[in-house]
Amino acid sequence: MDKFRFAIMGAGKIAVKFCEAVELLEDCEVAAVASKSADRAERFAKANRVKGHYDSYERMLVEEKPDCVYIAATPNAHYELCMLCLKYKVPVLCEKAMFLNSAQAEEVFAKARETGVFVMEAMWSRFLPTVKKVREWLDEGRIGKPSFMDISIGFLASPDPESRFLNAALGGGAAFDVTVYVYEIADFYMHRKPDEVQVAASWGPTGVDMTDHVILRYGSVMVSLTGSFAADLDEKAVIYGDGGKIVMAHPHYGSEAFLYPSDGGETVYFHDTDTLNGFVYEIREAMDCIRAGKTESEVVPHSLTLDCARLFDRIMMTKG
Repeated sequence: MDKFRFAIMGAGKIAVKFCEAVELLEDCEVAAVASKSADRAERFAKANRVKGHYDSYERMLVEEKPDCVYIAATPNAHYELCMLCLKYKVPVLCEKAMFLNSAQAEEVFAKARETGVFVMEAMWSRFLPTVKKVREWLDEGRIGKPSFMDISIGFLASPDPESRFLNAALGGGAAFDVTVYVYEIADFYMHRKPDEVQVAASWGPTGVDMTDHVILRYGSVMVSLTGSFAADLDEKAVIYGDGGKIVMAHPHYGSEAFLYPSDGGETVYFHDTDTLNGFVYEIREAMDCIRAGKTESEVVPHSLTLDCARLFDRIMMTKG
């Protein structure tokens, strides 16, 4: 089988991690990279052993005809670049948050269905062995009937108003950077739509949300989600049940999880020692789905990304 050929749109740090992950897989390669800056694209290509480099996203699509494009640009550019890829019927793996609002999500997914082209948000966390182990424990009833889940991710973002964190023009804000994680991880654990959603947010001087607090209700199960650029939070996922609790530090990338039975039984410990680069799982998923002729992933379906984009809509409505 010929090597699967990825191309990258955007030449930032996240694209470097993607290249490193691809190098761990034998049957794929990064064939080209494009950036708005010719010099930046060339420097990235040289540093990451990528043959092709372009200062035009469209020209790269036309000349390279890749099997899939990984969109690594800032969130403000995701919608436009997704639509450009779909224009040329090139499959898409797009960094989170994939869209700024639900209108963008609906249009891209409708176009993907119309053209029969694969599109997926790069929510790598849902593929990680530790995250999957926590869901396995929940589904097996290892802590009995769940009652409350608390997931928090937060750090003190750079105060630079032009940084990608605080610059509204670049798609800055906690919602698109960290709240997307806590919501899509919680959805993975509950794997159904909530019965009720409540949101609150605080806003910073550059016009982006600094802290988001989301409450989800699934029947009798309450879920509290926090994403913040204004607080160095104890990043964790804690799930309580009538038979114990599960604790995972750094819920979006952590390698350890603990299960504490409420009957005083022995603590269960899981440690992922095999993963060298967590991006390999989403890359493999994209390749397998595209080769199978699918238009979406069952692990990160369009409905998940759309529901999260609708959450963004609600968060943006809290702005005074």
